[in-house]
Amino acid sequence: MEYPDTTALIVIDVQNDFCPSGALAVDDGDGILARINALTDHFAIRVFTQDWHPADHSSFADNHRNGEAYSTIQMPYGAQVLWPRHCVQGTKGAEFHTRLATDPADLIIRKGFRAAIDSYSAFFENDHKTPTGLAGYLRERGVTDLVMVGLATDFCVRFSAVDGAKLGFGVTVLEGACRAIDLDGSLAAARQEMLDYSVILAA
Repeated sequence: MEYPDTTALIVIDVQNDFCPSGALAVDDGDGILARINALTDHFAIRVFTQDWHPADHSSFADNHRNGEAYSTIQMPYGAQVLWPRHCVQGTKGAEFHTRLATDPADLIIRKGFRAAIDSYSAFFENDHKTPTGLAGYLRERGVTDLVMVGLATDFCVRFSAVDGAKLGFGVTVLEGACRAIDLDGSLAAARQEMLDYSVILAA
């Protein structure tokens, strides 16, 4: 299936640390690679996102006294899950998976590079105010619709999809080309929120 030039493919955080044996591995995270690689041939515009944290990032549990991985704390911008250290700038874990075909990427958005705030969404930091510049890039190229794939369904894909819909883009998430962390019911909550914002959940 060929997609029109007004539809962009957004490939979210397919990095070593989110794949099996990575620091924050998503179950079967590398199981989506073949499909994503095949999809890139069918879009005129392809954007890849990359988690890109400094070593002192505030989302890392070990940067907090008595911080526990997967617990939630309150930050000035709201609730924040504390994660195991992952996707540190310049490390192997932050690199795209070796089997992900990155040559087709028209743009790579690095996010989460500010130490004091996390960034799940491809569009905004977690304060929901600080933009990454992606929306402007897409609009300048006449993009009206987005197809999203990648890791993880219930965090970075979810936030990106909801923000995209709020910004007026038509958004489809290909669930078969995503994988989830599913932390305390986060996958069910993510699917419901995406549906609430008229995101299309497709196979």
